[in-house]
Amino acid sequence: MRHACPVVIASDVVPVRGSEFSVLLRRVREAGLLNRRLRYYGWKTAFTAAALIAGWAAFFVIGDSWWTLLTGAFLALVFSQIAFLGHDAGHKQIFAGRRANYLYGLIAGNLAIGLSIGWWTSNHARHHAHPNTEGMDPDAMGVLAFSGERAQAGKGWRRFIFRYQGWLFFPLLLLEGGSLHWKSVVAVFRWPIANRVWEGALLAAHFIGVLSAAFLVLSPGKALAFIAIQQGLFGLYMGSTFAPNHKGMEVLPEGDNTDFLRRQVLTSRNVRGSFLVDLGMGGLNYQIEHHLFPSMPRANLRLAQPMVAEFCAEIDVPYCETGLFESYRQALTHLNQVGGHVK
Repeated sequence: MRHACPVVIASDVVPVRGSEFSVLLRRVREAGLLNRRLRYYGWKTAFTAAALIAGWAAFFVIGDSWWTLLTGAFLALVFSQIAFLGHDAGHKQIFAGRRANYLYGLIAGNLAIGLSIGWWTSNHARHHAHPNTEGMDPDAMGVLAFSGERAQAGKGWRRFIFRYQGWLFFPLLLLEGGSLHWKSVVAVFRWPIANRVWEGALLAAHFIGVLSAAFLVLSPGKALAFIAIQQGLFGLYMGSTFAPNHKGMEVLPEGDNTDFLRRQVLTSRNVRGSFLVDLGMGGLNYQIEHHLFPSMPRANLRLAQPMVAEFCAEIDVPYCETGLFESYRQALTHLNQVGGHVK
């Protein structure tokens, strides 16, 4: 399925010779956009850590009150920002070395928010290798159907969800946080991930810490409400930042051999950036640039965007960029259209 985005057209088309992606890669590298941004990640980490400490401090200070539920909403936002940092570490955007990025991911992912960096990195790498590809992209094989063929093949409760997925999308996101936690725990026991003991120990420390805090400080009812709000909004926020990226874009058949550049660009959608959009979406609004250069530091994606758009115009490859609300409209319209295949 082709997207409905306008195509960026260059006023003067310059012929590109050799491997198209290698030409773009050379331009990006010469511009210094693949260089590490340690200072940026230093203050980003410090600010996010301060927000996490402030959120938990407020939780303990307010104590056994329904007002404490507001800290759950705040911590949901902070958890998402930490998840973005873990995402960047998983892509080796922060440090030059693999080990340093992994250790950062262990602290940000496993300990701070209860998500296994080992499981996530492995799962997410498959998505980047085969975005929107039937039978190969794990994000396209979840609870939603991206193509009519998959929707028609749904059975039981999946068939019901596929049929009404456009309407159920945001309510389902309230369960995403719990789903990510569950998959992390299962991965530690069943997946062949490295450092299984450390991964499991830090996950256990997170869950024990959060549950102990909730039930020691709050009454049982308030504790359950706090956890439900914090986890529900965490999942809603995370899922809402992922929704504009690929839904409604090109869906590739299993075994597709489209070249790397076109596979990444045609299946991805950008959301026009501003400071608030960049902050709120953790830089994932530059989805095309991120998929082409996964190890590019987040702060450099906005600098690469005009270069990539211009290059796509040179080689006549559609480049999709919309506003935030338009991106949701396209994504939900696509989900509704796919759901219509279920009779």
